[in-house]
Amino acid sequence: MAVIHRTRLTPTKLELLTSWLPSRPWYRGGAAEPQLVKAGGFRLDDPRGEVGIEFLVVTDTSGPRPAGYLVPLTYRGAALDGAEHALVGTMEHGVLGQRWAYDGCHDPVMLAQLSALIEGRVQAQDQNLSDVPDREVTASYTGEGPLPTDFTAIDDRDGTRLTTPQCTTLHLHRVLQPAPDGPLTPAQGATGHVTGSWQLPDGTRARGVFAALHSGPTT
Repeated sequence: MAVIHRTRLTPTKLELLTSWLPSRPWYRGGAAEPQLVKAGGFRLDDPRGEVGIEFLVVTDTSGPRPAGYLVPLTYRGAALDGAEHALVGTMEHGVLGQRWAYDGCHDPVMLAQLSALIEGRVQAQDQNLSDVPDREVTASYTGEGPLPTDFTAIDDRDGTRLTTPQCTTLHLHRVLQPAPDGPLTPAQGATGHVTGSWQLPDGTRARGVFAALHSGPTT
């Protein structure tokens, strides 16, 4: 299980994301610098205990309407070969030393654990407490056979699409939309999904779809 250290990060995660988010095609902010606050998220465990995996939800309050973003990050003790394009930045961790933070959609460890979460083989963990499951995160899978993990990440205006040669597509909803009251249902044709909760600027809790899985060609 991942151990959550109570220590200082320099720069902080929000400081890294302030400069990184505007470079993403799915970022909805304007020319003003993002004003970010942490709104929620969860963690997944690396079975080898080497890579930190966090699905961070942040709210940008710089525009006329606050926008919530899902940002999967991985934290490594050394640079990941071939992933220079996915580097969000480096931080100095008070216990672990220098850490390389990556867009998790390009990290094979996160992709493998996300597939395991959808299949029900692992459980989401609390973002702030060690060895505590996050009961607000749910996942489902109605497909056949194990999910592939050889995803290729493509960012567009709508989010990040993780595709495989087997025509499996996992769509990460980078711009989060609170769902209406009532049970959450997967998108039409979806064979799996991940849902979770986060806090809105007014202090209320919202729930929505973080990711939707489609097996087979999509239009």
